Formats: sequence, structure tokens, C-alpha cells
Amino acid sequence: MLDIKFIRENPEIVKNACRVKGFKDYTDDIIVLDARVRELKTITQTKTAEKNKITKEIPTATDKATLIAKSKTIGDEIASDMAELADKEVQLNDLLHRVPQIPHRDVPVGPDDKSNIEVKRVGTPKKTDFTTLAQWDLLDMNGWWAPEKIAQICGTRTYALMGEAAELDLAIQTFVIQKLIAKGFNFVQCPAMTKPQSVFDAGHFMGSDLSVMNNDVFMLTDTDRCLAGTAEIVLNSMHSDEILPESALPIKYAGHSECFRKEAGAAGRDTRGLVRFHEFHKVEQYVYCKPEQSDEMHELLLNNLCEVMEDLELPYRVIANSTGDMGFNKVKMHDVEAWVPSENMYRELGSCSSIGDFQARRTNTRYRENGTNEVKFCATLNNTGIALPRAIVPVIENHQNADGSVNIPKKLQPLMGGRKTIGGKR
Repeated sequence: MLDIKFIRENPEIVKNACRVKGFKDYTDDIIVLDARVRELKTITQTKTAEKNKITKEIPTATDKATLIAKSKTIGDEIASDMAELADKEVQLNDLLHRVPQIPHRDVPVGPDDKSNIEVKRVGTPKKTDFTTLAQWDLLDMNGWWAPEKIAQICGTRTYALMGEAAELDLAIQTFVIQKLIAKGFNFVQCPAMTKPQSVFDAGHFMGSDLSVMNNDVFMLTDTDRCLAGTAEIVLNSMHSDEILPESALPIKYAGHSECFRKEAGAAGRDTRGLVRFHEFHKVEQYVYCKPEQSDEMHELLLNNLCEVMEDLELPYRVIANSTGDMGFNKVKMHDVEAWVPSENMYRELGSCSSIGDFQARRTNTRYRENGTNEVKFCATLNNTGIALPRAIVPVIENHQNADGSVNIPKKLQPLMGGRKTIGGKR
């Protein structure tokens, strides 16, 4: 959420953010409510002081009845004002949670992904002298999955990798975790079960009514818990209600967790293959820093994922997402997309996002500035380390051979028992 003072002093900036991001503009309503809330607070404080003064005068007054009656009238007025204040504060809080983050000045302006800009392309899709197979054909012929059986057992949008593909999946995530640890990230094995408030505090949903999450989040019936869609949810609240020393920043986490999403808005999309499921697993990069460190940290997180693409020997590109394609809580966002031969296109494998102090205001995560002792809100950022099994798709398709075997990228070979290839039954 944004600072109410910022909204009050910069209404046009906020209005423009709503416009370019495609969200309803509540700025004028917020300013009116904010003014009334502040007015009511002043009124109740003044009347309370007056009532307290009268209360002190009653014991020595000659006309106690008049003062008691006056005190009661003022008390009734205060109760009425307080009731209105509580109602207005609820309304104001809800609207404040509907205001999107202000986009960075460098973000492309546009309504959707058609306005995204490619900023970098690395590697060239490999040309082969044989007909390449799609991911599902490679999985079928090598016995690396059993989609029909798993769907029968577990329901749709579920999967199970088998044999060497499962080993490859584990090798990729292990490699990325070790890479991030070597870069100074603190590894956290995050729980997938959390409280709805922690999901809300990550700032992916608008308004103050937590039930808005029900279409996207798996709520656990008869509990106060739900399933998180990413380790970001837990990492975002790791320092809630804390005041960190400036010297502790930046704090860099590499979180691993199972991830659960209803995918309610994705009906009919990517139903074949290893792209979109209710459950998957992911290594997440997450950073707390000072606001002035945010751009530097964004480049660090983005470059880490680009390095992973190169470690996996994948052709890839980096996209600067437009205002209309970057989401509610983001200052700026870059997608990293790997080449998928069967689709003849690049497909997103991770998103690097700068959030500013948007999340920290929800979790009340702050730091104390050296020298001034001033307490300020932290900035937060996140980026995928690797998401699986989605990343398996470009790896097996780009590295396949004519016999259906798959070459293992050199940096993964030590984690695959030294094997250079897996599969191959054509």
C-alpha cells in the first residue's frame, strides 16, 4: 500500500498510476475520506478534552445537575463521532488497499503484454537435422511420467515425474539453491501452509476483505490456514513488525517451497505438458533493502536468473513488462523467457519484480537509519530462482537428440551422477 501522505500530496501521480496500470481510480474518494477522518479525530479529541474538564468541575460545582447533563450530551456526541470515525476508517483502509504501486519512470507504458519491450536476447535456437519432439512426446517415450494415471489418482492439473526426469528436476533445483547460497543468499526451506493474512500482506490482492483470495488460493477448511502460491508469501513476512539495523541490509533469501494455486483464471490454458499445475515447486529469490538500493538489487536478482538460463544452456530473452502487464504491487518487472522449440516461441520461466515499500508497509517491516536514527520502511524485491517442472520443458526440448535422449547441461552433470545423457528409446 502507499503512504496516505504521499497520496494526499501527489494525487495526480496516483491517478496516473491507476490509469496506466488499468485499475479503478479511488484517489478522490480517498482524499475526501482522509479529510473526514482527520476532522473527526480533531473533533473527538476536542470534545473529549471538554468532557474531561467538565468532569473535574462537577465535584465542586453548585449546579451539578447542569454539568452532568452537559457531560452526558457531549459523551453522546463523542460516541456518535467515534462510530462515524470507525466506519470511515474501515472505508479508507479498504480503498488504500486498492491503490496500485507507482511504476518506475523507465517502465514501458501500455495496457497489456503487447506493449512489453525485449531488452536482451542471448543464445540462438539450435537447428537439427531430425524432427524434434515436443515435451510430452519425450516424456512419453522415455517413461518419464504417467499423466492419465496421476490424473485418475489425484485429479486434473497434477503431475508426477518419474525416473531420470525426476532426477533432472531435483538436480536443477539443487544446482540453483547451491548457486544462490554461494552468492550469499540465506537458504530457507519454506512451509507451503500459511495464514491468509500473510498472503494478503504480500500485496497481490486488492481491498481489505481477505475473502477476495478464495478464487485463487486453496483455503484449508475448518482451519485458519491456506496454501501459499510461492515462497515469497512466507519470506515477505519474515521480518514483520521488526525494526532492522541499517547495517543488516540488504538481506537476501533463497526460499524453496511447494507452491499451490487454483489457476481459476487459466481454464483451458496449457493443459498438456508440464507448464501449469495446481502444485509445483520453486526456488525464490527475495531481498529486503533500503529504497535507494532497490535498482541495484533488481539487477542482481535479474542477472542471477539470466545466469541460470546460461548454466542450463538455454536460448533466452529478457522482457521489460509494461505498466498494464506488471501487476498491482510492482514498481517494475522483467520476465525471463526461455526458447521452447515445440511452440516456436519464448516462454516465461521467471519474473523479477521491484515492489518498493509497498509490501513493507503491510508487514510493518522497517529499518533504523545510521546517524539519524530515523525509522524508515524497507524496500522488497523478488525473482524466481527456478520454477519446476516448467523449467524441464525447455531443457529436454532444447537438448534432445535424434534417438529421443536428452543431453545434460555440463553444470548439472555432477548432480546427475556424471551422466551426460538420459533417456533415448526412439
